[in-house]
Order: sequence, then structure tokens, then C-alpha cells
Amino acid sequence: MGLFGRFRGKRSGGLRGASSADAEHLINWAAQHSGVEGYLEPRTTVTETTLMLIAHDGEWTRRRVDGPSAAYRLTRRIGIPLYEVSKVGYPQRMRDYQARQRILRDRARRAADG
Repeated sequence: MGLFGRFRGKRSGGLRGASSADAEHLINWAAQHSGVEGYLEPRTTVTETTLMLIAHDGEWTRRRVDGPSAAYRLTRRIGIPLYEVSKVGYPQRMRDYQARQRILRDRARRAADG
């Protein structure tokens, strides 16, 4: 066996794959929000393939999926469009939502400090 032979065929870094709980979360979240779109995030050396759902107001959630085909099946099942982040990027409404949340956290922190 070669130097790296024993590592072949194993997931790099012991990354956790998607579970049925991940899919359930995405389905339930999409049902509770309006204007939801899916954004496929490719696998990296650090994370598995993920699906980010973003609502009309920019609120979002992210969970692992078992590859691009699983993301396409899931979004087709719940009737939402799917975009590839590597091609279209993230929508501005998500960045705006993050900025609003940051402001709210800062205000709450200042109020708690007195």
C-alpha cells in the first residue's frame, strides 16, 4: 500500500453527510416562509454540498444535501427555483437581512450594557 493508499475512498476530513433531518428542516422552513429560493453551494474541502434557502425578506437557512442532484430534486419537490451560487452569487436581500440583524444585535448588546 502506498503512502496515501489507506486514505483513498474515505471522506476527506471526516465531513458529515446530509441526513433526513436536514431535508425535513429545509422542507418545513420553506413552508413557513414566502418567496423562498434555493441556492446550491458546492462542496469544498471544509464542507459538503449545501442548500441555502433564502426568503423574500432575506432570512435564510442552510443544510447539507447529498450533492447537486439531491438539491434539484428537493427544490422541485417543494416548488421553488434553484440557483448555483458559483454562477449567480447571493441575492442582495440576504446581505441586507444580515446587516439588519447585526444592527439589532448591537442595539440589544448596548441596551444590556446600560
